[in-house]
Amino acid sequence: MAEAHLRLVGLSKRFGNNPPAVDNVSLEVPRGSFTTLLGPSGCGKTTTLRMIAGFYEPDAGDILLDAKRINDLPAHRRGTAMVFQDYALFPHMSVSENVSYGLKLAGRPRPEIQQRVGETLRYLGLTGLEQRPPNQLSGGQQQRVALARALVMNPRVLLLDEPLSNLDARLRVSIRNELVSIQKELGLTTIYVTHDQDEALAMSDWIAVMNQGQIIQFGPPWEIYYHPRTSFMADFIGAVNLVRARLLGAAANQLEVDLAGQRLTVPAGTFQVGGRAELLLCIRPESLALAAAPPDGPELVALRGVVVRHIFLGHLMRYWVRVGDREWLVDQPDPGAAETLEGEVYLMVNPRRIHLIAE
Repeated sequence: MAEAHLRLVGLSKRFGNNPPAVDNVSLEVPRGSFTTLLGPSGCGKTTTLRMIAGFYEPDAGDILLDAKRINDLPAHRRGTAMVFQDYALFPHMSVSENVSYGLKLAGRPRPEIQQRVGETLRYLGLTGLEQRPPNQLSGGQQQRVALARALVMNPRVLLLDEPLSNLDARLRVSIRNELVSIQKELGLTTIYVTHDQDEALAMSDWIAVMNQGQIIQFGPPWEIYYHPRTSFMADFIGAVNLVRARLLGAAANQLEVDLAGQRLTVPAGTFQVGGRAELLLCIRPESLALAAAPPDGPELVALRGVVVRHIFLGHLMRYWVRVGDREWLVDQPDPGAAETLEGEVYLMVNPRRIHLIAE
């Protein structure tokens, strides 16, 4: 991990007599990274962002930028710039006036303002739209104007509060790719807030998953997805099978478990068995396979089941397979290359793709 550019230390915020919106949050944001605060509505991610920006004052804790405490600095002196969910463009101002507003407020010379605004608009592909009011722009163009207004200030940290939520699905994917490209090109430390798991996985270098005002887990997308620490984490990030299995024994960094009547060996990793008699297994649906006949090799464990239903999602076929008294979720890629399975099937589990959750 690169050196920390922004540090949150024991940050807390409460509104009235309600439970804490942010509860003792500590986080180190690497320099030049695209870091996402991800979580359900009301988990405290936007409140955290607004405290970093200087719009909310924390009840406790410190915000450090380049190792300097900025709690007491007003928003315009923090070196941060924020893009809001609704863009917050001034409807009575043109594109150029919106983008130049912060520079004028800072008292920058007119030639400098013209130069920086012109360069930023060209960089974001907004040349020719300088005199248009926001209501004559598409959603994607308005998003770029809001981004231009932030970038023109040359911030040390860019803060993005769900800026793509008002766009349609196709445009959202296109704009998020642009955002990541711009961030990488500028090497700009960026903190992004979203409740969209796919968006977070696709865009981020680092993800901090929040729930009930606290950070549950922080790490790169791969780790967050395949090695969640809690059942909430596993269930919130993507589709998952959370399966309880009986512990049979432990030896040589491996665990023997009984899964639906089948004995299998799973890697223990750093998992501590303690006095457990039962384990919670996290198995992603794309790590499973289906077949009409059992596998030949010993590397897979085959469970007999019945296809309950399936849906076609284009890039994959999603199956619900009943094994015993529970349904398993199974994702099979490239469904056009294979026949759709019906009736009795074998669900094949790769023990090496099983993650143990310490709950």
